[in-house]
Parts: sequence; C-alpha cells; structure tokens
Amino acid sequence: MTRARVLAVTALAAVAALFASLMVIPVLFGASQFMFGGGGAGSAGCVDTAGASSQPGTSDDARGIPANYLSLYQAAGKQYGIPWNVLAGVGRVETVHGTSGEQGVSSGTNYAGAGGPMQFLKPTFDSFAVDGDHDGKKNLYDPADAIYTAAAYLKHNGAPDRMKTAIFMYNHSWDYVNLVLDWAGRYANGDFKVVQSNGVDCKDDELPAGASGMIQQIISFALAQRGKRYIFGAAGPDAWDCSSLLQAAYKSVGLSIPRTTFEQWPFGQKIAKGQEQPGDFVFFNSGPGTSSDSPGHVGMVIGKNRMIVARCSACVPNIGVTPYNRPDWIGVTRPLATKQLKSQLAHLTAAGQPGG
Repeated sequence: MTRARVLAVTALAAVAALFASLMVIPVLFGASQFMFGGGGAGSAGCVDTAGASSQPGTSDDARGIPANYLSLYQAAGKQYGIPWNVLAGVGRVETVHGTSGEQGVSSGTNYAGAGGPMQFLKPTFDSFAVDGDHDGKKNLYDPADAIYTAAAYLKHNGAPDRMKTAIFMYNHSWDYVNLVLDWAGRYANGDFKVVQSNGVDCKDDELPAGASGMIQQIISFALAQRGKRYIFGAAGPDAWDCSSLLQAAYKSVGLSIPRTTFEQWPFGQKIAKGQEQPGDFVFFNSGPGTSSDSPGHVGMVIGKNRMIVARCSACVPNIGVTPYNRPDWIGVTRPLATKQLKSQLAHLTAAGQPGG
C-alpha cells in the first residue's frame, strides 16, 4: 500500500471513530440521565409517586406462585414499600420462585457466581442481607432471607419511586427489566402502573400558603429549576450550583444578593433555628474548605423542614426538595431582613413593581 493510501485510510478511520464517539456519547448521557439524574435543561413536569408503594391484589396467574413464596413476597413488599408483584417478578425470572433445577438455586452458584432463589452474588448479599425469618441467621439459600434481602436491595437502588432504575441495578439489562415488569403485571390484579420518577415529585409542587406573593414567586422560580443539572460554578439557565440557584431566584423578583455561599452567609440576618420562614436560607458545613463558621452549602426554606436546593452532580435529583434538618446544618439567614434588600424593595415599590 502506498504512503498516500495509508494516510487516506488512517484519516478515514479517524473520521469514523470521531463519528462513532459523537453517536455514542449522547446515548450514554441519555441513559445516565434516565437512571441517575433528572432530565436536562427544561425537563419536565412532576411525577406522582403517591401510589408507588401500593400493594395490588393477586391475579389468576399469581396462583402459580408457591404459597410460601407468595406470602414472603407480600410480607416483604409491605415492609419495604415495594409492590409485592415486582419482587415476584424478580423471583420468577431468576429461579421460577426457587423451583428451577439449575445450578446455584439451592446450593452452589451459577455460571455468573450468583446463588439462592433470588440469585445474589455473595458480596451483594453480604452487604444487604436481611434475616427475613428472624431465625438469627442470614442464609443466601433461605427463601425468606433472600426475598427480604431483594426488597432491601431494590429499596436501596431507588424503588419504589424509581422502579426501573432499581431493577436495572439488580441485573444490568433492559431486557431483564422488561421481563420482570411483564411478570409483575401478570401477577397483579388490575392495571399495575410502574412509577419511574425523574426526581421531580408532584407532592413538592405546593407553595407555602402563608407566604407573600413575592416569596411564592421566588420559591416558584427555584422549584421550576428541578430536573436541571447541578454543575459547580454554573449560573444558569441550564444548570446551577447551590448559591447561583438562590441568587437567580431572588433576581427573578428584581432583588440582588451575593453570588457565592461564602458571601451569602454573612449577608443575611441571622435567624435562630426553629424560627426560619419560607424564603430564608439554610446553611451547611458541607464541601471542601468549609467549617462551622464558614459554610459551603446552602438551600432555601419552602416550609417546615423542606428546602429547595441544588445538591450535587451525583444526587437524584440534582436539584430538588429535601429536608434541611440534618447533622451538618449550621444556621439560618433572612436576606429580606437586610438593609440592602429593604432598600431594593423600596425602589421597586416606588417604580410600581410588586414588592410584597
């Protein structure tokens, strides 16, 4: 092959590799968003998770489940808040509820190193093992221990609010997820609906009833950013960090506050814990270089022990509503009580803009 042909082939291969990478990256990014974070900028509305832990009745197909297994699925499902039929779907796909004669069901392991009726790898079982029958032992091959451990493992991975994600983490295959859910649907009496939250829960949409219209507008802006990404240093509109989210929320009503957490902490008027109100800032000793008198993380109070906060890039969701009464909570400030914001409010009122 001539030098010119070699160069041409090399260039063509490089272009092909670049094209392939451009195709693969969005696919992987999209999958990670589905599994681990809220959607991208401007992503959508809330998901109602109120019925995620509902326990459906049994269908005719459920009669094929051994009675002892059915009882365990139902008991474990109730205890962990996971629909029992999903546990039954896992048990059916893995070992036909312990009746499969394959290697690794009642002893030993299968070709992948998994064992027991719910097919756990030993390290996973050891990490999440539950003594389901309260006999003082945690046995991989005991149906009670295996089923309760499966419930605990699914719960750990996001069930019932993120059911598809939790099942995928059980066995990394979307075909597996679909098969488990197909059996779960067969076992349920009536229309079984799987809940897969994007991290934006409808129950968090409610604004504080007693707050002023301005405070409601500030909080409403912050809540509208749920589903977007947390990126340290980002300042919108497609991604935020903890302090830029709050700065933008106040800016939405024409009020200017400092940009960073380290500046926002000394800016507001200090408020005693327990006296916080909607729109106040709650600060945390969290992040590198922070301390009890120099907090590095901040959220905004919505109501009693509820804040809207840009949490972290690995959190689900990145931006969401969470409790603020936690061990690293340092204190509370009220930006609206400062001279600076009172002056800004006066100017807004004089200009005919709503300020309260």
